[in-house]
Amino acid sequence: MTPLLEPICTLAIDLTRPHEMGECPGGTRRIIPIVGGTAKGARINGRILNIGADWQTVQAGGLAQLDARYAIETDDGAVVEVISQGIRHMAPEVAERAAGGEDVPFSDYYMRTFIRLESGHPDYDWVNRSLFLATGGKRGASVHLEIFRIG
Repeated sequence: MTPLLEPICTLAIDLTRPHEMGECPGGTRRIIPIVGGTAKGARINGRILNIGADWQTVQAGGLAQLDARYAIETDDGAVVEVISQGIRHMAPEVAERAAGGEDVPFSDYYMRTFIRLESGHPDYDWVNRSLFLATGGKRGASVHLEIFRIG
């Protein structure tokens, strides 16, 4: 049976300057603070709290391992934790364009994340029993993700 993807929300995640760790055994490491943003959609609406970060490891060949944790405070008062792990791959010429500040179309590279959401709020208990997938990419100083529940 092919799973269905239910649209949940769109995240616009605000970032600040990365903290570069340099070349480590697994690749080039950086920590990118998550300082705000928005969640808008059919099932989750609210703001992204200033309490998270994305720990990235960029390996030879341009493959980035993404590992982010942050939280959404919904418009109705719930706090939803976001645990996002995935990959991004850009061809060298695309990475050069992005590093130069160009707004590279998401279709020019691959970025997918597996997302777990968790909340203690009774109205959001459904997120504790679901798995999510995200697609998207970077736009300026933010990351935009379309979140889907895997049904």
